[in-house]
Amino acid sequence: MVYWGTDIKRAGKLKILLAGCGDIAQRIPPNLPSEYQFFGLTRRSKMLTYGITPLVGDLRDNSCLDTVFAEGFDVVVATLTPDDMSAKGYQKAYVETSAALALAISRAVYKPKLVIWVSSTSVYGQSMGAWVDEDSEARSSSFSGQALRQAEENILAASDTSLVVRFSGIYGPGRSRMLDQVLAGVGCAKQPEQWSNRIHSEDCAAVIAHFMRLNEQEVPLLPIYVATDCQPVTLYEVRHWLAARLNVSLIAQAANTRAARRCSNQKLLDSGYKFKFPTYREGYSALIEDLKSPKP
Repeated sequence: MVYWGTDIKRAGKLKILLAGCGDIAQRIPPNLPSEYQFFGLTRRSKMLTYGITPLVGDLRDNSCLDTVFAEGFDVVVATLTPDDMSAKGYQKAYVETSAALALAISRAVYKPKLVIWVSSTSVYGQSMGAWVDEDSEARSSSFSGQALRQAEENILAASDTSLVVRFSGIYGPGRSRMLDQVLAGVGCAKQPEQWSNRIHSEDCAAVIAHFMRLNEQEVPLLPIYVATDCQPVTLYEVRHWLAARLNVSLIAQAANTRAARRCSNQKLLDSGYKFKFPTYREGYSALIEDLKSPKP
């Protein structure tokens, strides 16, 4: 069942469906002009920011999605998170949801001009500091990477207007895990090198808005983009950079080489995107300043 917050009317505006309306999705509207009208589809009724009209429904419910798509949306943006970090959780959140969404798109009378599916660079399995981009083989051995890749395939097969964005590690307000660890004195060994890639949450939202604007301008888009900032960095370097600015000492802990690749954002840059936070230095400096600011 879908509970409409208000009547859905086109009124000359571009209608955007945010399928899943968490932190990243709610950051998108400020990056776009007022002619974009946003609706956020979530499983539970909740207040949404920036004038997003809340809709309540299940993204894996075919009848619900048919009702939603009957309203005719110009753009669909899917930003999903699993209920738990298990194989079952990923299967439900990504594989099952993407299959249901693909079916709804195929059955919709009014087809979206653009479908943006948010994925992750964890679809890659490369290691040892290897560089990866959109043309690199995406064959992760992890259950999460495999589920994400299957979801990508479902969405890309659903429509020739589908676009997959593979974000690297997202950080920003409310996503301060590394900052918290450094404040707790948790370091890492310099060798073997542990490469990491990241993107600020504000850039995540701005990247999605960027592709929406390009689509409106009828600029040809690739089916897949890697969205990561301009400087892959070793965990040793970024942790010690943070420690120096926070005036804390680090104790090295055992190495974890899961994220041992370097991601290239060249095709994203070629599309004309300008980063708000080009490297970890700008992004974490903003977080540190916020940390130091007196709270009311």
